[in-house]
Amino acid sequence: MRYRTYVYNIESNNAIYNNQKNAFCAQLHMPLHIVQLILRKLVLTMMRVMDRRILKSQEAIKTAFIDLMSEKNFNEITIQDISDRANVGRRTIYHHYLDKFDLLDKLIEEHINELRKICESSSDLGFIASNLIIFEYFEQYFLFFSIMLSSSASPTFRNRLLEFIIEQLKNDVDITQGINKGLNKDVILKFFGTAIVGLVESYVTNGVPESPKVVAEQVGILLERNL
Repeated sequence: MRYRTYVYNIESNNAIYNNQKNAFCAQLHMPLHIVQLILRKLVLTMMRVMDRRILKSQEAIKTAFIDLMSEKNFNEITIQDISDRANVGRRTIYHHYLDKFDLLDKLIEEHINELRKICESSSDLGFIASNLIIFEYFEQYFLFFSIMLSSSASPTFRNRLLEFIIEQLKNDVDITQGINKGLNKDVILKFFGTAIVGLVESYVTNGVPESPKVVAEQVGILLERNL
């Protein structure tokens, strides 16, 4: 008995919904499929607007965070500081990030992923050409890298950058033949990885008396000679 009542209620509600839907279409003097198409486009437009707002909020939060890190120690920065600088509510920040540590991790990961995409897209190029693209990225986001390599977040970022560089170089190291035959692969990777991180750190924090193009070319030449 309960089952029949439940089914009846569903059918009744569906009938009411269909009647309302047909009445709405009649008022607009449009067939149902046209109304559905218009509503679908309206929903998609609203979603795009919301996506742009979300991206705008996230960019404001990240920009504010980087600016604050250029002014004070990471440990001194509060969520309220970020909220005030980004002109967004604390709830908005917590909607995207757990805390300032999560924000830092996601910001680092975002740039590491961009560097990874650059390496993947330039995998068919030689060391010199691919290095040039990477150093141009360093130059484009100079403020971010200079802060990450000169602030209290430096150890964390240096380790992530070193892991990334070693990850990119490991397939180019051959210890079965050539000048590296018989050497320890881990030693080679850490040697060149550490050297490159040190060069990047010097470039973005102290400046190098050469353009990014010259630095990229010379690093590429050294890698081609030794890997």
